[in-house]
Amino acid sequence: MRQVVDGRLVALTYGRVSSIAADPIEKKPVFHYHPGSSVLSIGSVGCSMRCGHCQNWEISRSNPNSTDVLHTVSPSMIADMAEKYRCPGVAFTYNEPIIWAEYVVDVARACRRAGLFTVMVTNGYVTTEGLDLFGELIDVWRVDLKGATDETYKRLCHVSSAEPVMAAAERAKHHWGMHVEVVTNVVPSVNDSAEELAAMASWIAEKLGPETPWHITRFFPYLEFAHLQPTPIETLHLARKIGREAGLHFVYLGNVDENDAEDTHCPKCGAVAMSRTGYTILARHTHDGACSRCGEALGIIE
Repeated sequence: MRQVVDGRLVALTYGRVSSIAADPIEKKPVFHYHPGSSVLSIGSVGCSMRCGHCQNWEISRSNPNSTDVLHTVSPSMIADMAEKYRCPGVAFTYNEPIIWAEYVVDVARACRRAGLFTVMVTNGYVTTEGLDLFGELIDVWRVDLKGATDETYKRLCHVSSAEPVMAAAERAKHHWGMHVEVVTNVVPSVNDSAEELAAMASWIAEKLGPETPWHITRFFPYLEFAHLQPTPIETLHLARKIGREAGLHFVYLGNVDENDAEDTHCPKCGAVAMSRTGYTILARHTHDGACSRCGEALGIIE
């Protein structure tokens, strides 16, 4: 992604966009930050991991010299486009946004000037210094938690440790005040044991807070893990049960057509505060981020 040219380190993907679309924010998935809104979603190429089940491998495993799908878009053009298509925010997604950090910073600054919010859809594998580069500019840190152990990260993502991901998420939440939501794609025989699911749930509840949404998504066979079966529905329900037992208030199921899988229930009175199907909100019973029935705060920023 970077190369020394005439003695200078050059960011080869700066402003070079592979994908751009106005997406529902629920598609990221982000459920508790401006629910029902659209975000202008942009990505480039490359990644800091090499996950064996990556759904966007065509761009995550590409580089600027191996593809002709890149188009140059300036930071101000991104902000202008978001406003044109009535998107109140911009999401850095599709490939790993940390890869083109310089561009993310400049786009985020343009968004700040335009009054737009920003979302990082990230694997979270970043140093403290790297995170702090974005600290004042990013509103939402939507992070993948691939597992609870170094062994899982080595097998699934070909990186050495889970610790940087966890440390960055904690710092994003507590030091920078970002809204944090966590996603775990449950891969059979890799990160689906009750012990590992419990370890992830406990970490989220204890380090990020019980109000932190945990999105548990179903794996489908792909790439190096094409020999595995899709995640059994029973495993997803077990993971949800484990999350709730760990104290998490909001545990959602994704990549499945299940009743109630994406609904937000008030942890105090049990009422359905927000009913969803796919990326669509069917009914909303909230007021200023709280349950309309009992007034309990739900951690939703509207």
